[in-house]
Amino acid sequence: MATGMEQIRNIGIVAHIDAGKTTTTERILFYAGMTHRLGNVDEGNTVTDWMIQERERGITITSAAITCAWRGTQINLIDTPGHVDFTIEVERALRVLDGAVGVFCAVGGVQPQSETVWRQANRHHVARIAFVNKMDRMGADFARAVAEMREKLGANAVAAMLPVGAAETYAGEIDLISMRQRRYLDAEGKTFEDVPVPAEMAAEAQAAHEALLEALAEVDEPFMEAYLENPEQDAATVRAALRRAVIAQTLVPVLCGSSLKNRGTQALLDAVVDYLPSPDERQAPVGIHVRTEAPTEVEMAVTAPLSALVFKIATDPYVGRLFFVRVYGGTLKKGQNVYNPRTRKRERVMKLLRVKSDEEEELETLGAGDIGAVVGLKEATTGDTLCAENQPVALMGITAPEPVMFMAIEPKSTAEKDKLAAALGQLAAEDPTCQVRTDAETGQMILCGMGELHLEILVDRLKREFNVTANTGKPMVSYYETVSAVARRTYTFDREIAGRRHCATLTLEVSPLERGKGRQAAVAKSVTKRLPKPEYSAIITDALLDAIATGVLARFPMTDVRAEVVDCALLDEETASDVAFRSAAVMGFREAAMAAQPELLEPIMSLDIVTPPEYVGDIMGDINGRRGQVRDMEMKGDLQEVHALVPLAELFGYATAIRSLSRGRASHTMEAGAFAVVPKTVKEELLNR
Repeated sequence: MATGMEQIRNIGIVAHIDAGKTTTTERILFYAGMTHRLGNVDEGNTVTDWMIQERERGITITSAAITCAWRGTQINLIDTPGHVDFTIEVERALRVLDGAVGVFCAVGGVQPQSETVWRQANRHHVARIAFVNKMDRMGADFARAVAEMREKLGANAVAAMLPVGAAETYAGEIDLISMRQRRYLDAEGKTFEDVPVPAEMAAEAQAAHEALLEALAEVDEPFMEAYLENPEQDAATVRAALRRAVIAQTLVPVLCGSSLKNRGTQALLDAVVDYLPSPDERQAPVGIHVRTEAPTEVEMAVTAPLSALVFKIATDPYVGRLFFVRVYGGTLKKGQNVYNPRTRKRERVMKLLRVKSDEEEELETLGAGDIGAVVGLKEATTGDTLCAENQPVALMGITAPEPVMFMAIEPKSTAEKDKLAAALGQLAAEDPTCQVRTDAETGQMILCGMGELHLEILVDRLKREFNVTANTGKPMVSYYETVSAVARRTYTFDREIAGRRHCATLTLEVSPLERGKGRQAAVAKSVTKRLPKPEYSAIITDALLDAIATGVLARFPMTDVRAEVVDCALLDEETASDVAFRSAAVMGFREAAMAAQPELLEPIMSLDIVTPPEYVGDIMGDINGRRGQVRDMEMKGDLQEVHALVPLAELFGYATAIRSLSRGRASHTMEAGAFAVVPKTVKEELLNR
């Protein structure tokens, strides 16, 4: 297996649910020689969907890392989920990948979750190529899919292939660079021949070939100079220019095929090697030097000081906890001591593994640019950096979205209480969007997640993987609180506790922030200078954050709010204390927040429905009855697409409802949109229940 960075490709397969990511991954593994049979999602025998919950439901739940080789190049591949409940898996995969293959359905085109994962890839500056899958399906339209990529994704998508036929007439692909047609000679697609372009498609192929070269000349200056001198460039020159454009993220070449029918995957593998960047072609990540707190660019070389990022934690029934890492600089060795800047502790690497989904191969070293798994770490968590202790650097972590749903959970018996707590702790360590908290008033354990399916999977895993049976309550929406005005209040805490007087007066200002800005707490510099001890400033800030986290209306956490201490007064230094400042901050915040017109926020989901036109009226009526708003509608072939915004609280059991409304013929997907203030009637109902 290759070890030089130029011979490594770290790539992900990303797409909308049901676009064919896992089937495409299975074909890649088959043609690369990693498997000797063709796995299928419907048959539940895929390599990357190895969890029993994935095989039962036919969906990807957890991102699976796997390594294979093609044309002397090592490909570290991550197959990511398409369901919105597991969006963190896509987020953390894209955080460490250099390139991605966006898979699109030739019938559905650019679908809602396609837009979400594309935006995630934009945010992480990941180079991409596109693969239009399912060309054998009725209604497949390659040209429309490419046009939608340009229109909906804002991508400079250009066809690098043309399909020969579509649906039942689909017979192969024309490579618009070599201008040859690939014709398959067996059902498995392993043997094929490249033949001249069919005469009936010659004009169309020539026009597409010229469009590709022109698009390339617009974004790549060296190629433009060569192209102006001679419009007919050889294939090697075109491929080199296309590679530069993909790495610069100025052009997205679009390929096509049918993974299920074993067509187009070898060409996709060639494109991964030819166009997607190796680790040393990406911009070096910038970390923070732990001691000086100065930005530090990581040197991406095997001889450099170690810097690696833990991007995923998984539990293997035989090996134990696996910590998936991307090594950016240096070399990670078996038996080596590594430093964790977050915990400020040293840990030991007991084993290094190359993971083939649920199978492992032991390694002695893992070099810069590579991805693998570490066994033996005790306190590391997702987003932690592993580095050299003499040159400690903290890389940018991984941001997890806030959970939108929760439910009460308790052990079946008192004897299982500790076992349940330990199992939930392990699930939360693996999945940053799974959060566990204890209700301060009832003492109940609360499990928080990204949706009904997410919570269902977590409870199922407790039972099957950890042998813990638990009683669960009904899933509920996780509301948030905020303020809608600015208010200022002064609060004096003055009490005698254990024979000592504690006294402090703080003036606090509470103000709203833009949606999505989170929580902010601060102490004005003028106040900090007047405090008897500098550490009181940190105590006040922590107290404000605690107060924000508990809310003022219905004990929901607050968000999009800023609290600042703008003035203080002391009786004398002897009565100033931790207790006085903390209590004054918490009580003062509550008074100011109540005066700042507090509101409840609810998660709004972006709901996308594909239905035969005759059911549109009933579906729209149902959306209106759920406090939803239809944004727009469009025809896709003979089906109608409805895009709406609906409060999550109104979408429990929606899968059953839409099946009933459409006699099982409509399908839907949803993703988290934004938070919005709940209507007054709903607010009163929530506060009175």
